[in-house]
Amino acid sequence: MARDGLLIGQVAAQSGVSRKALRLYEAEGILPPSRRTTAGYRLYGGDTLAILTFVTRARRLGFRLDEIKDVVQMRRSGRCPCPHVLELVRDKVAELDRTLADLTELRRGLRDLLKSSRRSRRGSAAVCHHIERPTLVKGRR
Repeated sequence: MARDGLLIGQVAAQSGVSRKALRLYEAEGILPPSRRTTAGYRLYGGDTLAILTFVTRARRLGFRLDEIKDVVQMRRSGRCPCPHVLELVRDKVAELDRTLADLTELRRGLRDLLKSSRRSRRGSAAVCHHIERPTLVKGRR
């Protein structure tokens, strides 16, 4: 049987993306609808592997599927998605900065708990005096 395209197993093997993910990407509109063979097997076009390379890299950079879908659809409609991608990247950097600041504060609090636990006496506590000490409440030191 002559066919123009790749079967789902071939796409999965060449891209490293699972068959389940391929079906999800198609259902979400990230991949265009696949054609079907006469036997009903999915048949993917030649641009599928390039799109999957983009999707894989974008996922590694923290892009959500809805963001990836928007970018791919912009490209499909003939618009350049790059300015939009840069805005998403700016937002992700700002979000990471906030997360890192929160994690740094959390680490400081945990280290303070460890330091003070050495000289701490048992007090009355509902569960554990190490955690319930008023000095550990955020904003108080």
